[in-house]
Amino acid sequence: MSQEETTAGSAPDAAKPDGDHKKQDESAEAQERQRQKAWNARWDLIAHGPAFVSPLARTDAQRDLFGVTGGVVKGDVNYHFGSRPEQLEHLSGEIPQEQVEELSYVFHGCPSFDEALERLRSDRVVILSGGRDTGRRSAALMMLLRLRAGRVRSLDPPASLSVLLEQLDDATGHVLLNLATSRSHPLREPHLLGLRERLERNGGYLVITVEPSAALEDVPFVRWEPPSAEDMLRSHVTRHTGQAAWEGLFTLTPVTEFLARQQQPGEIEEFARQLVAFHRGESDTQKLAAYGEEAVTTQVSRWLTDEQRPTSLHDKAFLISLAVFDKAPYAVTAELADLLYIRLQQTANPRVPPEIPVFGGSREERMRLANARGYWDTEVTEWGPLVGQYFAAFRDERMARLLLEEVWNRRPSARSALVEWIRDLAEDGRPLVRTRAASATALLATADLSSAMALLVEPWADDDFNSWLTAANALTMAQLLGVPAVFRILHDWCTGDYEGRRWTAVRTYGLLGPVAYEHALNALLDAIRGQRHPADQEGDEDDAEAYAAFVEEEAKQFPDALELLLLALREPVLRALAERLESDRKVRTYALLAFLQACRQTDGPDDRPLVLDWYAQAAATVDDTEARDLVTFWQAALADREHTAQALRILRGWVLTADRDPESEAALTSLLPALVTTPANNHRVSHLLRSVRDAEKPPSPAAVRLLARISDL
Repeated sequence: MSQEETTAGSAPDAAKPDGDHKKQDESAEAQERQRQKAWNARWDLIAHGPAFVSPLARTDAQRDLFGVTGGVVKGDVNYHFGSRPEQLEHLSGEIPQEQVEELSYVFHGCPSFDEALERLRSDRVVILSGGRDTGRRSAALMMLLRLRAGRVRSLDPPASLSVLLEQLDDATGHVLLNLATSRSHPLREPHLLGLRERLERNGGYLVITVEPSAALEDVPFVRWEPPSAEDMLRSHVTRHTGQAAWEGLFTLTPVTEFLARQQQPGEIEEFARQLVAFHRGESDTQKLAAYGEEAVTTQVSRWLTDEQRPTSLHDKAFLISLAVFDKAPYAVTAELADLLYIRLQQTANPRVPPEIPVFGGSREERMRLANARGYWDTEVTEWGPLVGQYFAAFRDERMARLLLEEVWNRRPSARSALVEWIRDLAEDGRPLVRTRAASATALLATADLSSAMALLVEPWADDDFNSWLTAANALTMAQLLGVPAVFRILHDWCTGDYEGRRWTAVRTYGLLGPVAYEHALNALLDAIRGQRHPADQEGDEDDAEAYAAFVEEEAKQFPDALELLLLALREPVLRALAERLESDRKVRTYALLAFLQACRQTDGPDDRPLVLDWYAQAAATVDDTEARDLVTFWQAALADREHTAQALRILRGWVLTADRDPESEAALTSLLPALVTTPANNHRVSHLLRSVRDAEKPPSPAAVRLLARISDL
């Protein structure tokens, strides 16, 4: 930007053309229209927040490469300069017979194993398609053992399928693990026919394992579905303890919790060793439970760092996204995972443009990688429930928190990308996405509060109204997660000089009412009484505008926070505010505004007013103190010149609701007589009932009946 541009961009507003002022005014009005009501924002937080809120990619080069995606390379990449090199000798090795026999003692069959075994017996070659770390290798070895294949050799995955035949020797059993194919080099029927011909000539068998995303062109395969975790664990344990002991071990709490997480075969084998040690008296239940906890942490670390089983950057982005959107629609998780992948790729290799595999990888494989479960459920939206949405969730609820903590604290090179991504989420138009941005920040705050505050919460609090809400939601959830410094932060912000942080704290106090209502209410009342307006009201035009904006924001934030407390907690907050209506003028102003805002909120299919329904319940109790406090608020609102018109508009809406909801009419039949005890209120309510009607329709039937009721008094 040139110096002239900089100067022009920083010119005072007074020097701008009238058209610019008009655009600014229109922008301000648009922002105000988009400003979400406090009670609706609270509903979004609860509806879209995680469980702990409840107490409130490919590029080919010369067609030789495969799986090169956005700078992450799956497989070997060879650069050749000059003439092509001679064919490298393929490596293979014989698998020790003792290893195969040892495996046979603990292997447990399953329907997909039986299907693959029959196909191998008849066709001499079978393709087993399944995810890594699901027992495919063990199944391959067991099939060859069952067919008495003799010596078993493990083959080196070939660079070209056409040279695979060269690897088949006189051994009768062959295993080819993790054969990589691509759309440019798929596995075709001629390959399979050639392999079968060679194997029939030699009397051998071949088992090939591939990923579910492998390119198979009209080639039959068997989808590998491993045995249940319980069956695998039982096979490992009963070899050493016997079946009778298993019946007792199976009911132990650490065992049932371990099995509920659908562990992988390698983890099951290790846990079986721990369980056998427990059976022999060499361990106890605490150590058994501790191993289950350690297994989760180990899994998270393996996802991010294990070089033996590398996970692509694209898959890691999905894992992190799932940690944020656990128990949310899968499509949202996958969509936003791609955005995170772009930012991670820009960090890893900024010179290479990110390339997202638009149709690469199946949903099932991604879920298997994440050890997650998919299920059909109903998505809650502001327009009502959406039935038949596919959700994704970790099988172990601890996984999300541990994964975010691992990335945040132990992989600092990913912090910048993660922070920018979460900021993008906070600006999304979907309440679910914005809420999860706040919940992710709260989880990060449990791992490193100072960094989460400096990089996310404080910038939000120093921004605009919508960002204040995200900051308030994050602080609210951080408190629910037990971050000890939250109330100290809120106190400092409420008494500090930063306006945005002050309003963020005020909204947070309103949200935290259900878990700490006395602390939240007292903090809000102290903030109202100690409110410090800008001192210089006679300064220049900028000072006057700042003062007017401050007062306008004040008149929204305090009533919003009190409304949240009032509707969420009802009786204790109502009583505390009612006691201050006559004695504390500052509190009275915001309490009446909060009460009238609460009176506009509705619920249920009949849009029944929440406060009217509240009054009906309170009036039906033996102790009518709560009902009298509600009447006191209504009488004060009707008698206050600043609020009379607003109160009458709300009453008018309630009367129209009574036309279609008999229970609302019954509540008004009790409430209105209690409001017209003074001549002024009697005149106001009577006039309202005589004139209320909906558009061109005749007078409200409910209004006629209600008018007759108060006229008889």
